[in-house]
Amino acid sequence: MWHGLSEVYTVCTACLFLTLLENLSIFAQSGTIPPHITNLQCKQLSTMEKKGIINNSSTDPNKILPMQYKWAREHYKSGVANNWTPEEISMQLDIELWKKDGPDGLSEEERRMILWNLGFFSTAESLTANNLVLAVYNHVTNPEARQYLLRQAYEEAVHTDTFIYCCDSLGLDPDEIYNMYEKIPSIKAKDDFVVDFTKSVFDPNFKTDTSENIQKFVHDLIGFYVIMEGIFFYAGFAMMLAMKRQNKMVGVGDQFQYILRDESIHLAFGIDLINTIKEENPEIWTEEFKADIIEKMKESVELEKAYVDDAMPKGILGLNPTSVKEYVEYIADRRFERIGLPLQYNTKTPFPWMAEVIDMPKEKNFFETKVTEYKTGGSLEW
Repeated sequence: MWHGLSEVYTVCTACLFLTLLENLSIFAQSGTIPPHITNLQCKQLSTMEKKGIINNSSTDPNKILPMQYKWAREHYKSGVANNWTPEEISMQLDIELWKKDGPDGLSEEERRMILWNLGFFSTAESLTANNLVLAVYNHVTNPEARQYLLRQAYEEAVHTDTFIYCCDSLGLDPDEIYNMYEKIPSIKAKDDFVVDFTKSVFDPNFKTDTSENIQKFVHDLIGFYVIMEGIFFYAGFAMMLAMKRQNKMVGVGDQFQYILRDESIHLAFGIDLINTIKEENPEIWTEEFKADIIEKMKESVELEKAYVDDAMPKGILGLNPTSVKEYVEYIADRRFERIGLPLQYNTKTPFPWMAEVIDMPKEKNFFETKVTEYKTGGSLEW
């Protein structure tokens, strides 16, 4: 019985395929679309002819050679060269400083800023890992791109381990830190925004088999990579690296710097992936879609500014909320630029001292930097 149904399904599928080919032949000869073809069929015809980085039925995911997207392989190799683990970094000085009271210890404003960033990043890394494993990987069919996604998933696990290490070292209450994404409104707002932004790909029936769904996939990739990892992480990087710059909480600062190096590659891969899908499916990059992305990215900037005000309401030595919010605008403009959208803020960077580590020109030419900057974590010198 089941065998018979399978044969019927195969025959029906073959008939549908032949019908679509016939319609395509009519279009090729006459230059007009037959009136009996619906818009959905047009999209299916268009998608069937495409062989790209997603939804590619002709790709054998088990055969990585020969490679089609060399940039994916380069991102993978750079990630491997930057391998590290949290335990390589000493937390002894951080522990001593965290336990100190009075003028020689940390101020209440500094403690608040550190806790807010630990609270956000501790769950954001898990959210990112789940996005990769449960959603993105399923739709990216190219083998070398999948190889990098597996590497990125590993790095997200290392980042998650980083915050376990920080909590254990400083004697923090894990329930307090890991529940901040639910209890602190400015953190919850960012996480909720990304979850809502990227809900399409978590539908178990979602497939990138039409132009409409490919557009939804790119929409969600922008949420994963450009907004979450490219905007929502960077105020925290600026705050924590400012602490390290003052020789405070240097162990935590070193780990944030390692994470930043990883995230720079994640962002570069994500943008290359987005731009490749756009190039292979130009019909999805409509004016309406671009306008929607611009507005949502601007909304994410406002959420990040609110987070800055909440994490650091009074500012700390050498850093104030206004300058960090200007930096968020500067960062956002770099993201707009990288995915082919117009600048929205034209804000200059207020932190020239950060250029050596995370300034955008360096990020843009990430793989032209010296090889010594990409060694295993234990041999890196900052």
